[in-house]
Amino acid sequence: MSRILVVDDEPAIGWSLREMLGEEGHAVEVAASVETALETCGRFVPDALLLDVRLEGRDGIDALPDLRALAPDARVIVMTAFGDLATAVRAMEGGAFDYLVKPFDLERVSGVVARALATRPATTSPAPATAATAGVRLVGHSAPMQDVFKRIALAAPTDLPVLITGPTGTGKELAARAIHAHSPRCRRPFLATSLAARAPSVIESELFGHVRGAFTGATGDRAGLFELAGGGTLLLDEIGEAPPEVQAKLLRVLEAREITPVGAATPRPIDVRVVAATNRDLDAAVATGLFRADLFHRLNGFPLAMPPLADRLDDLPALVEWFLEHSGGPRPAITPAFLDALRCRRWPGNVRELRHAIAYATVVARGAALAPDHLPAASPAGPQIPSGPPAEQRVQDAVRAWVAERWPDEASGSGDLHERLLACVETTIFDEALARTAGNRTAAARLLGVDRATLRAKIDR
Repeated sequence: MSRILVVDDEPAIGWSLREMLGEEGHAVEVAASVETALETCGRFVPDALLLDVRLEGRDGIDALPDLRALAPDARVIVMTAFGDLATAVRAMEGGAFDYLVKPFDLERVSGVVARALATRPATTSPAPATAATAGVRLVGHSAPMQDVFKRIALAAPTDLPVLITGPTGTGKELAARAIHAHSPRCRRPFLATSLAARAPSVIESELFGHVRGAFTGATGDRAGLFELAGGGTLLLDEIGEAPPEVQAKLLRVLEAREITPVGAATPRPIDVRVVAATNRDLDAAVATGLFRADLFHRLNGFPLAMPPLADRLDDLPALVEWFLEHSGGPRPAITPAFLDALRCRRWPGNVRELRHAIAYATVVARGAALAPDHLPAASPAGPQIPSGPPAEQRVQDAVRAWVAERWPDEASGSGDLHERLLACVETTIFDEALARTAGNRTAAARLLGVDRATLRAKIDR
């Protein structure tokens, strides 16, 4: 049996966590404030601490040093309904074992607590104060973005190479900048370059520099990006487009931590963190021999996948507000119909396409509230998602076709058409709801309009 302290000012959450963890055999105490939690730790030293961020009085993460002083071996699991990158970074820098975003599935909490109790927490030093991060902003509160924030917070204090994958326009460079901004290298340079559509000699000169004279520093010498980013971070964008000879030299750089400028005879040591980004499927490129497997494994020290906008449509209002706030001009109002129109597009260009669409709509609206007819035409690669009655009509037509294919004759009718159709439809809608909430059963049940017990029973069945 382990001792667990839940610090949350929402009585319903405190009660449900106490009940669930108590049923699992743990001794559970609940505190509604940091002050009460500190008093509790004086007599009840927890093995695990479930800590809310926004509490009456003191902030939960700000109180972590005091709580750790009283319970130094406790595994801390941070909980919040207002997750963003800054909160995730603060939690991980404070030594949190994990980070959960409300509403969460109680079964997931149970799993995280079990892992926390079974694993000794790693001893990590908080990262130094970061430099100003103006312009480094990943916007969103959806489940896919919460996972991105958490992974950035985990990767930032390390020196592992990071491989950021995702479709064009999903914010891969922003993620790289955020990793740098929250890392111990934050006060040193962040440089980025694209490896697409360039001759190998040009890429090598840009990355490694070149010398024209016999001695370093002679007229015409030029430092490459690896030297210019010394002590900082270098983003190699579109790494999947690197020519084979460049891939071989990059592998050598990552393994030996040194570069040889073009025309030089001796290598030079470097101290640079490498972050790579690509919209290509590098696993497939490795399988077909287009990308070196050894370089892929070197770059993939910490993978980070950026979700397409179509998987995080819940973030549309926040993204629109952000783009309008930073447009530099008068801020127009937003109609509900405008947001509905945005949700009905597929956004093949992702957040970048959305930003351009908002800028276009603002110009066309000329100060009026943004409406659907202010949007540019949908991208040919991403036609609008039909909504309203047409979608309902297609469902009705599909049901008619399904019935026609299975309609029994009078002699062999089994009388189970209704049950079979419901089973088919329920499976699909439950699968979709779980997929679109990243497996969060509480959120999926709320969106479906059923209670969590019903959803669990349907899944089990």
